[in-house]
Amino acid sequence: MTKLEGLKTRYQNKQISRRHFMEGALALGLGVSAATAFTDKVAAAVPKRGGTFRLGLGGASTTDSLDPATFISTFTQIGLNFGAHNNLTEVTASGEIIPELAENFESSPDAKTWNFKLRKGVEFHNGKSLEAADVIASIQHHMGKDSKSAAKPLLTDIEEMSAPDKHTVLFKLANGNADFPFVMNDYHLPILPSKDGKADWQSGIGAGGYVLGEHDWGVRMELKRNPNYWKGDKGSHFDDVVLLGISDWTARQNALINGQVDAVNRVDLKTVDLLARNPTVTIDDITGNQHYTIPMNSSVAPFDNLDVRLALKYAIDREELVKKILNGHGTPANDHPIGPGQRYFNKDLPQRAYDPDKARHHLKKAGLDGLKVDLHAANTAFAGAIDTAVLYQSQAKMAGIDINVIREADDGYWTNVWMKKPWSMSYWGGRPTADWMFTVGYAAGGAWNESFWSNDRFMKLLLEARAELDHAKRTEMYAEMQKIVSDDGGALIPMYANNVDARSKKVATPEKLASNWELDGWKCLDRWWFA
Repeated sequence: MTKLEGLKTRYQNKQISRRHFMEGALALGLGVSAATAFTDKVAAAVPKRGGTFRLGLGGASTTDSLDPATFISTFTQIGLNFGAHNNLTEVTASGEIIPELAENFESSPDAKTWNFKLRKGVEFHNGKSLEAADVIASIQHHMGKDSKSAAKPLLTDIEEMSAPDKHTVLFKLANGNADFPFVMNDYHLPILPSKDGKADWQSGIGAGGYVLGEHDWGVRMELKRNPNYWKGDKGSHFDDVVLLGISDWTARQNALINGQVDAVNRVDLKTVDLLARNPTVTIDDITGNQHYTIPMNSSVAPFDNLDVRLALKYAIDREELVKKILNGHGTPANDHPIGPGQRYFNKDLPQRAYDPDKARHHLKKAGLDGLKVDLHAANTAFAGAIDTAVLYQSQAKMAGIDINVIREADDGYWTNVWMKKPWSMSYWGGRPTADWMFTVGYAAGGAWNESFWSNDRFMKLLLEARAELDHAKRTEMYAEMQKIVSDDGGALIPMYANNVDARSKKVATPEKLASNWELDGWKCLDRWWFA
């Protein structure tokens, strides 16, 4: 054991003042700088309560609502689902799934039956106690025949939900699903209070660490700490939270530098190195599951032709995009959504490279000498989306492809453009599991199947892999699925992008930040505090 480790152990086992710790550290010959650094780290690791946390967000939308089935922007994801609400489960910073409103969960050997025991003593903001009926109503909200919830495809295997008692929920599935606890963490699936047998989403009431206050969708949302939060001192350390929609990344970063906000998401990667030199700012650069996409509606011409889709995939220079758009904060992607950090990433799939000649070859196979097509873009899709479209436009000319970049308004983009126009820019924060990502974004008929793509072999493998408990077999299935999506799918996926956010040095965080979403897995409101 080193001197510092020994002193650390003594510090953890006994409450002593900073002055006495410094005296001990200096006596051991650690030096002022080492002693100061260590005491600062220890102090930063102990959350403090208080203050108003102001968060500047890109990706906000004035078309948001309180209905979790419609959650799509960072306002609803961070402010409502992970601020005012809780889920049955939680993804840790290490990527593990643990109980949240559930106290524990277990499955049958075939993963077809899942038993969730609920925590006792949990109250919603209106004082109502959490019961099994609330969980069942919350999940049923996304399962109805007319439901357009993006979570609906995740729940199709649920055959029955029952409540053996007030604090137990039993899920019976048509097929085994080893990842079912991860599904229960989806941000569309917060647990809401039930009212007359249905989920009461209209009130905005949840069981989370903050109570929803005044809100102007896409502009401003106010949250106040829940004094009866069941996590106590282990979560939601701020007194108040203010979310501000700031679509322009330059304006977001200026707001951080000027002290108008305490943290921002989606830093402009062109200026991130300059921002990092500011002594008042900390940059969080986390490799995660985020990827940028250019989805084609493969159900309409010309994208219903596989050779056209392949021509467009070969006409993009991924290396140049990573260098110029991400400034190196990411890696080239291969037209499928499973990133290199994922457990089932297919590392043996050859990387698709920029090849204008191959693009022309596929155009000829499609019976075309050239191609002219519109691409709709707005920077709310991701920071640098318009620049990406313009750079792609230039690259594609070498293949005889004329891309007309149409710049759309940031506000309302996700409602009026994405999945409405045949070709547009998009992004995904990714999902914790391969099954989850494939089910939400690529399953035939899914609400968020942004390329309107369907493949029978893929769907067969999706169901089989979900129920497969043998790791080696599951690996083979997911490897084939990635190849199918890459070669046949309608999603052009050029880049895996790091989550790059920025915060004031006044804001303290756990030592390890989650990589499953931006801003510490969207749990910044629950896990961060003021130093």
